[in-house]
Amino acid sequence: MSVRARIPLARPLTGEEELAEIREVLESGHLSQGPKTGEFEGMVAQVAGTTFALATSSCTTALHLSLVALGVGPGDEVLVPDFTFPATANVVIQCGARPVLVDIDLATYNVDPDELTKHLTSRTRAVIPVHLFGLAAEMDAVTAFAREHGLRVIEDAACALGASYRGRPCGSFGEVGCFSFHARKVVTTGEGGMVVTSRPELVERLQVLRSHGGVRRDERFLFGEAGFNYRLSDIHAAVGVAQMRRLGDIVARRRALAARYRSALDGMAGITPPSEPEGSSHVYQAFVALLDPGIDRDAVVAGMRAHAVETTIGTYALHDQPFFRRDYGYTGAELPRSHRAFLGTLALPLYPAMDEGDVDAVVRSLEQVLATVS
Repeated sequence: MSVRARIPLARPLTGEEELAEIREVLESGHLSQGPKTGEFEGMVAQVAGTTFALATSSCTTALHLSLVALGVGPGDEVLVPDFTFPATANVVIQCGARPVLVDIDLATYNVDPDELTKHLTSRTRAVIPVHLFGLAAEMDAVTAFAREHGLRVIEDAACALGASYRGRPCGSFGEVGCFSFHARKVVTTGEGGMVVTSRPELVERLQVLRSHGGVRRDERFLFGEAGFNYRLSDIHAAVGVAQMRRLGDIVARRRALAARYRSALDGMAGITPPSEPEGSSHVYQAFVALLDPGIDRDAVVAGMRAHAVETTIGTYALHDQPFFRRDYGYTGAELPRSHRAFLGTLALPLYPAMDEGDVDAVVRSLEQVLATVS
């Protein structure tokens, strides 16, 4: 039996609220970074539990901006989880530093804190924990490690707006936290990002670097360094403002759909649903399950497509990618749990407009496909 209709992997929840906010900006004549961006920043800072928030053009630029502001540069090393989207490591390289890839905990897909010490050197300057798929990394252990060794902590919270760890919001643990508002994220602006921090000494530097390295003096700018153009327009921010007003409902719906998936998949042969450790509140930016060894994940993706259901990989094991092999000497599979996740994770459709029947249809199709590829 095939599903009733095509079920995509993701679909942003947008409507009249976003259109009204965009119309307000267009009618104001102020389209670049301005008051709507400031409103959006305030809403994100409140959710992240930080004093300040600065909107950027993407989470990638937010991460890069943060590293530069914290002084990470040539000769430095930064510890990065191996199982993540390449942007997490690419920004380190763009600073002239070296990303050092660290294996994960296969139960959470996040960095294994016990692995961090194995990669510590005299050149280690920072660590970037990733709250992958909307589940917080083990931040007690990560921050304790960083304090012990004098390291900076930059949270890659791209997927984790609204998520928390032991009652504290993701993004509030490190010197800075960075969020994404890409179309697949919990809240979207189409493209966009945010740096959050509670450290006032960082804010001015982040602001200067975000806008070409210029400081306004007497109705003009003085440019003291080569900064970046990493600003977000008020048009994008308008979408974000409307989205943020619905954040609680969006997260609640994602969690309800994920609970239905988990209930249906518990005990199903060949697949393990994602975990949610005690003390963590998962926002399920993606619902990523792990297939048993020996099951061809790509064959499952193809089989689900034949059932008109879109699925995909979880994310990437960076050390298995051609660039990191060529430029950093990896030969593949050195980080075994990340390698296993890269080959075996499967992201299932999850978005607020799904209904319970859609989830049940996906599960039925998955059961049939697994029976043919196992």
